[in-house]
Amino acid sequence: MFSSEHTGSVLYVIATRILGPVSPVAFDIWHHYVRKTGHFVGFAVLSYLLFRAWRATLPLRGIGLWSLAWARVSLLMSVMVATLDEWHQTTIASRTGNFADVVLDSSAALAAQLVLWWFLRKRAAYRYPATDQRVTANPED
Repeated sequence: MFSSEHTGSVLYVIATRILGPVSPVAFDIWHHYVRKTGHFVGFAVLSYLLFRAWRATLPLRGIGLWSLAWARVSLLMSVMVATLDEWHQTTIASRTGNFADVVLDSSAALAAQLVLWWFLRKRAAYRYPATDQRVTANPED
């Protein structure tokens, strides 16, 4: 149902209504990138949601907003879903399983984890700024 042939005809009608006449060759290129962007965004969101789920389910003492354990299991689960999804597509007549899509989906999951790491590290630094005050026995010193 979501094969390239099925989504292409619907998107072609939408594209021609918005953009006017579109050549079939240009549309095929555009359609390819729209579908790949959908893969990328979908698996980035999946990886993010898995990270949030693991952070809530597996609390670690002394860990701030980000943990390698949460990121690792989120990434692993995203790669497993991508692999199983492409394998499942090989069993459907109108779909094809493609290893390049597994790589794309896994890259999206990794990118999401890197963005999370960067964002949460910056957020933690903002919320808990490092102090350079020395603790002394005598407050007058």
